This record gives sequence, C-alpha cells and structure tokens, in this order.
Amino acid sequence: MSNIQTLPALEVLKAQAKRLRQSLTAEGNFITHSEALELLAHQHGFRDWNTLHAAAGNRPAAPLTLGARISGLYLGQPFTGEIIALASLNHGSHYRLTIDFDEPVDVVTFDSFSAFRKRVNCTVAADGKSPALTGDGKPQMVIAV
Repeated sequence: MSNIQTLPALEVLKAQAKRLRQSLTAEGNFITHSEALELLAHQHGFRDWNTLHAAAGNRPAAPLTLGARISGLYLGQPFTGEIIALASLNHGSHYRLTIDFDEPVDVVTFDSFSAFRKRVNCTVAADGKSPALTGDGKPQMVIAV
C-alpha cells in the first residue's frame, strides 16, 4: 500500500484521473471517469478508489502536496507551476521540491544576458520560504502557501 503521508490531496487525485482519462481517450482508448479513478487507485497501491479516497481524505492537510498548482517568486521573479516531486525533510519542517514552471523564469538580473529555467529543485520551510538566500538577503524561493 502507498505511504499515506505522500498521497496528493483529493483534488489533485481527481485531476490526475481526469488527465489520465483525457490522455487515454486521445489515444483511442475510451474509459469512463470511474474507470480512471480505479486505475489511479491501483497506481497508488490501493485496491480501489474508495480505499484511496478514504486514505487521502483521512489525514491532516499538508501545506504542500505532489501535483499541487502553486505560485510565488523564484529569485525575485514571479512564477506559476506544478509540484512534480516532493519529499518531507526533518519531520515536515522542510520540503525538497521539484517545480515545473508553466513559463520559463529568467534567473539572471543582468540586462544584456538571460538564462531561463523551466524546472527547478529547491528546499523550503513549512512557511514556503527557502532557507537559501539571494545576494541581497531575500529567500531564493517563496511559495504562496
């Protein structure tokens, strides 16, 4: 069975099932929404959707969850994106994240040079701010939680 602490929130699970159904339909494999929910449950190691729903619904809400849509500032630049990897550190006091930005973020402040990043790894505290700071003393990553 899947580790309950790493399960995404119910809204994220339902969105994953919807994307799975759309993807399979685009390939010519039509399935119902309930079949997509059942497949998703199996992918997470549960026997059926009801069991997954109960496990995901009966836990305290985590400030950050896998698959969550987030926004904030990376190196002072605004972004929106999705958490595609997540690990809890120090019993939930910090999180190691991989974020896939919707649009690449320019990580250079120099006017005649640019360097864009589409995906970043970072560590943030439970408040969404990274302990790593930029040269001017501001957090490298600030997630709106």
